[in-house]
Amino acid sequence: MSQEGVVQKPASIPGYILAVVAESLYLINLLVLPGLAFLVLAWLYLKYENKYESLSPLAGCHLRQTFSASIWAGLLLILVVWVIFMAGGVNAPYTWVIVILYFTICHFTLVFLGIVGLVKALAGEKFHYPIIGPTS
Repeated sequence: MSQEGVVQKPASIPGYILAVVAESLYLINLLVLPGLAFLVLAWLYLKYENKYESLSPLAGCHLRQTFSASIWAGLLLILVVWVIFMAGGVNAPYTWVIVILYFTICHFTLVFLGIVGLVKALAGEKFHYPIIGPTS
């Protein structure tokens, strides 16, 4: 009997649960519990950091991507906003307009990429965040 027409259920793919948890923590970090969810994600990353050889490719990919993207998100949302405030002054109205526009567009983009990553994890597929994610 041929196995060509058989589709593997995503939940049966090795590393499926860890991939979904990593992507979920990334979104929770951006939307619900910033900082706390990052600490849990960082703990998972450090726990499995040296075990990538034994870790499934799916879980390793999503764990590396979400950890890297979370660090980039923090830099983009906190450091860049701070630089804009320092350059324009906190009391200048145009600075607030720039900060609000920048934060809204950047945050939306990061959340959208997180949703795409979660969908890919739920489908049992690898995903690489463009620009902010590691390529390996």
